[in-house]
Amino acid sequence: MLQIGHYQLDSRVVLAPMAGVTDRPFRQMCKSYGVGLAVSEMVTSDSSLWHSRKSQYRLNHEGEQGLRSVQIAGGDAEMMAQAAKLNAAMGAQIIDINMGCPAKKVCKKAAGSALMKDEVLVSDILQAVVAAVDIPVTLKIRTGWSPEQRNGVSIARIAEDHGIAALTVHGRTRACAFKGEAEYDTIAAIKAAVNIPIIANGDIDSPAKAKQVIEHTGADAVMVGRAAQGRPWICHQIDQFLCNNVIVAAPDQHQVRHTLLQHLDALYAFYGEFMGVKIARKHVGWYLKEHTNNGNFRKLFNQLDSAHDQRQAITELFASDLMLPLNTKEKAA
Repeated sequence: MLQIGHYQLDSRVVLAPMAGVTDRPFRQMCKSYGVGLAVSEMVTSDSSLWHSRKSQYRLNHEGEQGLRSVQIAGGDAEMMAQAAKLNAAMGAQIIDINMGCPAKKVCKKAAGSALMKDEVLVSDILQAVVAAVDIPVTLKIRTGWSPEQRNGVSIARIAEDHGIAALTVHGRTRACAFKGEAEYDTIAAIKAAVNIPIIANGDIDSPAKAKQVIEHTGADAVMVGRAAQGRPWICHQIDQFLCNNVIVAAPDQHQVRHTLLQHLDALYAFYGEFMGVKIARKHVGWYLKEHTNNGNFRKLFNQLDSAHDQRQAITELFASDLMLPLNTKEKAA
């Protein structure tokens, strides 16, 4: 099992922090499906911006089950340390530092994966944050800034030297963004170079792929991101395959409907009906992507503006003959 500081996780599957996706309702849903750790959406280290509605939702961990891991992003060591302190005071049990986000709006502020260009600054930030809190600090990076500058091994050694409790590595450089296929040779090299837990990330979309990546890299765990959108059960499938070599069948339509409606109710409760209805639309699109090719339903659903109407539409859809059998990809997952 994965050990982070004094916490021992019951699963080798970690949910990736995804802006606009891994809010508290989504994290809770994935935790119910076997995720050992669900990292929050990225929060800016500039606490003067935390009064915004978006930040308030991202910082809300009230009643959250399981470990609370908060990811912070920024390029100033002192500000990052202060953000870590404040989040720990608000109940964070693990602080995760973002040095992996490739988004231009993050990198242009010398944060996210842009930090990998400056190893001195990386060292300053890690040292400051680890010293600021008495809870485990983890780090997420990419393999490097560009294919010509894969310095992931060097960053990993800096992380280990400064007491980082676990390191997640996405198998692409910042320049690659999410294009092309992830490469795992660099992750394997990082695992061989340090003695802290390594979590492999990038293109892990099935139990078979997760096992392949673990075997290739020697990583201690895997991080799942986009593959869990609309398929939170993939976390349980991967965990069971990695730990017990058991193939767990994909849920039937009744189970999918139950999970989807449960997720919608959590969104309405967390955001309130007005915002919850709007946010529900993208999640419904992800859930139904594998189960229906009826574009008309999605257009209709996106026009609904009440929780009651959304729930009723989903219930009627699953009772109709518009639902498709699970496709090959879903069965293999």
